[in-house]
Amino acid sequence: MGKSRRNCVKTGAALLFSPALLSLNGCQNSDNAIKIGVTSRPRMLDPRKATDALSSRINRLIYRSLIDFDERFAPVADLATWEEIDPLHYRFTLLEQPIFHHGKKLSSEDVVATYKSLLDKVFGSAHRGSLKGILEVTAVDETRIDFFLSEPDPLFVGRLVIGILPADLIEQNHPFPQKPVGCGACEFVFFNEQKLILSRQNDHTELHFIPVKDSTVRVLKLRKGELDLVQNDLSPELVNYCQQQDVLRVQWHNGTNFGYVGFNFDDPYLRQLPLREAIAHAIDRPAIIEAMFAGHARLAQSILTPQHWCGLHTEDRYNYDPNKAKALLKQVQTPDGGMLEGEIELSYKTSNDPTRIRLATIYQDQLKEVGIHLNIQSYDWGTFYNDIKQGRFQLYSLAWVGVKSPDIFQYVFDSAAIPPKGANRGRYRDKQTDQLIRKAAEASSMDEQAKIYRELQMRLYDDLAALPLWYEDQYAVSRSDIEGYRLYPDGRLDGLLFVRRSTAV
Repeated sequence: MGKSRRNCVKTGAALLFSPALLSLNGCQNSDNAIKIGVTSRPRMLDPRKATDALSSRINRLIYRSLIDFDERFAPVADLATWEEIDPLHYRFTLLEQPIFHHGKKLSSEDVVATYKSLLDKVFGSAHRGSLKGILEVTAVDETRIDFFLSEPDPLFVGRLVIGILPADLIEQNHPFPQKPVGCGACEFVFFNEQKLILSRQNDHTELHFIPVKDSTVRVLKLRKGELDLVQNDLSPELVNYCQQQDVLRVQWHNGTNFGYVGFNFDDPYLRQLPLREAIAHAIDRPAIIEAMFAGHARLAQSILTPQHWCGLHTEDRYNYDPNKAKALLKQVQTPDGGMLEGEIELSYKTSNDPTRIRLATIYQDQLKEVGIHLNIQSYDWGTFYNDIKQGRFQLYSLAWVGVKSPDIFQYVFDSAAIPPKGANRGRYRDKQTDQLIRKAAEASSMDEQAKIYRELQMRLYDDLAALPLWYEDQYAVSRSDIEGYRLYPDGRLDGLLFVRRSTAV
């Protein structure tokens, strides 16, 4: 990245804009702007503390990291290549030294400062847990950095995906969440409750991220030209409506977001495999994909897609079979040791999102056919999510978004990862699963890990630790004069680096 900067940015100090100064100086070139509708404002523009999907995707545009991922989600070089000197010592060498947006050239000291701040308990980064194996990080010279680990970790390289910040501004306690400074393809310009503005370094095109909470309003603004592009977060009906509008264009790409139904293993009924299998065989997933998503989803067997470097390759065994579901229900025991007779009543919690409620009613209808009465309970997102974390449910449905590292299995299914220690919300406890998780963590290579992780995923699939549903496709809706936008399986917004407005008359 060269030092391609806006005319209104004279020095590093000029980055400390106020809204008043921006208005007076006329730095917001709205005529050349691409306006992106988002569901909410990004929560954190400091990559060391960002955890929500939108913030992480926008931070990719502002910052650069040592490592990125390829199409199989295996680590590849971004800023730096690496060598494993021994299992506890990795050396990274910068491939380039781009210029930070405040004018300083990136060097090894910036990498060291960034990762030392991440490891600082007082700073309180949410990413510190995944990096806790780092004992020390030191600069060898201007372009080489050494990382020393407390124990071998074959996944270590893939953990170094945090955006690099300038050491001088870290030292000054610069307010990165309000005024981010990176060396990525986009430079920060302005941020308030109404919009975030970034400027592409190569052509000075401005990207305006405009929060519009209501999905119908986002579509209306697209039609009127008040927005140029929206990615995801629309109901199937709204997407279908957009496809019928001459002024709009819809494009699709296979996605990796994993939808699932979760079970509470503390429940005396749902801890029984025959009941979980009955539910799996009673839900017609292919029909739902066709009816709800117009075919824009793929059946899933695991959190990781089959294309992942350690993805599971197996036939789907939980096909729609109501008769088999009814037979399995007869194997379910009551808490007093008797056998289940007649219908069973279960509760299902979901958010009050209309699409999720509609899916819940489909599950309800299909389960009723086999003798399972599903009581649907829908809540606002905060109440719903808090209940799930606290274990106040029998059944629920959520999705895992943007998962790349297989250590997600420890976080989600380890017996020791029950909230607040992790995301084992279903209270799943299985000795074989725990052993495989430990075995994978102790493996000496990614090839060995891949074999163990596939065995682990097969165990979770056989035991129905959760019911895999599908991977929903990614999609974008844009004005018909917007060209060059690219979609990615994980939902990243890197396509904004290529998007342009057509100059055709």
